[in-house]
Amino acid sequence: MSTPAPKPRTAPKARPAKQKAPIERVGMLGVGIMGLAMAVNLMKAGFQVTGYDPDPKAMKRFKAAGGTARKSAADLAGDAQVIISSLPGPEALHDGAQQIAAVGQRDLLVVETSTLDIADKTAARDTLKAQGIVMLDCPLSGTGAQAVHKDLTVYASGPKAAIKQLAPVFEGFSKSTFDLGAFGKGMKMKLMANLLVAIHNVSTAEALLLGQRWGIRPQDAVKVLSDGAGGSRMLQVRGPLMEGEGWHTATMKVGIWQKDMKLIAAALADAQVPAPLFAATVPVYNAAMALGHAEHDTAAVFDVLSRMSS
Repeated sequence: MSTPAPKPRTAPKARPAKQKAPIERVGMLGVGIMGLAMAVNLMKAGFQVTGYDPDPKAMKRFKAAGGTARKSAADLAGDAQVIISSLPGPEALHDGAQQIAAVGQRDLLVVETSTLDIADKTAARDTLKAQGIVMLDCPLSGTGAQAVHKDLTVYASGPKAAIKQLAPVFEGFSKSTFDLGAFGKGMKMKLMANLLVAIHNVSTAEALLLGQRWGIRPQDAVKVLSDGAGGSRMLQVRGPLMEGEGWHTATMKVGIWQKDMKLIAAALADAQVPAPLFAATVPVYNAAMALGHAEHDTAAVFDVLSRMSS
């Protein structure tokens, strides 16, 4: 009598992956020109936005725009699902990272959008990683004026799953996002972009000053040239600020831009890349600082060239 074959064992059903809660609460660490514009657009997109900035004037503008104020970076971490940092320098980033890490909210995502040295961003990432907090390097292409109209591009770098999860947040304040891969690739692309910005801004001033000397108004030149082969985003964005001392309305302050210039110069030196056009712009921006334009828009290079030739 034969023994019946044993029935094959049925593999246990895999448990469905735990669905992450949709992102609804965003904290803004830094609500200056860029941070405030992003915060306003995120609120328009339906996110609950809290914010912190050590500058009382910035906080006043943030609250007037409908944001909910917090007293520190640690306070932001207490109830936000995502913190977006838009900061002026590495000290602010390191201080913020330490405060956020101390709270220890492990599901928190930190999106670092500032233009800072990759080494400083990596140090902040490691501080947060030690507490199970994921930080991404996501600098932005665009000016403060562009940020108001969601005309920003996100250079995202870091864990792919986190970038995918953050897609609705990015869509809330930008027009497009590029996943550039490993952490730090975002800053490398940003420095490439800013190298072009540095050159195009000065070349815009040169062309518009030439036109002005010929009796062609800068606003008319911008309209015509933007439609031709010589057009650029800097011509479109910064050109209008070069007429009637429009640089008093800052979308990128000359003083802050000097930080970006130093980062680009260091990157070029490290990679041993000759950059004669970029090098030619350095004294123009330095002269803008010397002429008292530190708090003005970088469109003030028009004033520098005008004074050089008057």
